[in-house]
Amino acid sequence: MRYVDEYRNAEAAQTYAQAIASITTRPWTIMEICGGQTHTIVKFGIESLLPKQLTLVHGPGCPVCVTPVELIDKALAIASRPEVIFTSFGDMLRVPGSNNDLLSVKAAGGNVRMVYSPLDALRIAEKNPAKKVVFFAVGFETTAPANAMAVFQAKQMKIKNFSILCSHVLVPPAIEVILSSPGNTVQGFLAAGHVCTVMGYEEYIPIAERYRVPIVVTGFEPVDILQGIYMTVKQLEEKRYDVENQYARSVQKEGNLAAKRFMAEVFEPVDRKWRGIGKIPLSGYQLNKAYASFDADKIFQTEHITTRESPLCISGLVLQGLKKPHECSAFRALCSPEHPLGAPMVSSEGACAAYYHFSPITHLQKETTQ
Repeated sequence: MRYVDEYRNAEAAQTYAQAIASITTRPWTIMEICGGQTHTIVKFGIESLLPKQLTLVHGPGCPVCVTPVELIDKALAIASRPEVIFTSFGDMLRVPGSNNDLLSVKAAGGNVRMVYSPLDALRIAEKNPAKKVVFFAVGFETTAPANAMAVFQAKQMKIKNFSILCSHVLVPPAIEVILSSPGNTVQGFLAAGHVCTVMGYEEYIPIAERYRVPIVVTGFEPVDILQGIYMTVKQLEEKRYDVENQYARSVQKEGNLAAKRFMAEVFEPVDRKWRGIGKIPLSGYQLNKAYASFDADKIFQTEHITTRESPLCISGLVLQGLKKPHECSAFRALCSPEHPLGAPMVSSEGACAAYYHFSPITHLQKETTQ
């Protein structure tokens, strides 16, 4: 199938790997932003194809992973109410809060349902006018247009028993936090292709110029990743700091203008907490004043809920590229997909889950402890 087989072609992958080796003259550290890219790198053994001078580190590219514990606790508090039908994508159901997760609330009698779209949640609200239906709106810019559409339609249809618990986060501010950190070692970025399909990549241009780092918008298949790495290393070796687009089959510089207009209609930027990182200025979306009546945080008065994260979980260091998952003392021993301490072990795009399932290093660790 085109765009699958074509970008998993072993011969093309080897060609790019050889090209990367031929131009690499010194050590470089490159961060992939997206968790989907992380899974491709680990699952297909991309690092084993690269010269030893190159180090890949994993960024905060999983919206489930960066959702702070206090947002999960707010979701749990709302979902536990008898008048509520709480809806969410499946990957959020097992993310642990302070004491339990949404599946535990469901097991205790809460009306928690998995949906595949916020519009599914809106239809549930239509069919259950006596209930208050809440959708857990988690995601980067990629999922924001669909969530904006659901709220917009609810207002147009005068459906007053529908709301969203909004946890949208934005990529460019997170990149700036990483680059401005005193311990930063990242010298180039593979930007997330799906985010840029919506937003374009104009926002990245001043970041590349200000911090003198190349940023390459990159897809998700093995050949995509290797081509993105090649383009990044080529810039570094030539001392160029531009934004380039490897994922041209999907991404345009200006992005999806219709989707961006819709997001601007419903959302406004806000300071947002990130799991393990803390508050990043203007790094999230919230509903603007015109749509504030659909804000579950206000409707159910959960703004006061605050929570401290587990001291055993180093997800913040993993999400900033400062540690690899297998360097966590809890990895496999106290933290696994069946009993996770943090979201990166639960999410289908989490770095910890990728290492648990695919990394030969961690499987070797497992064998030596048995």
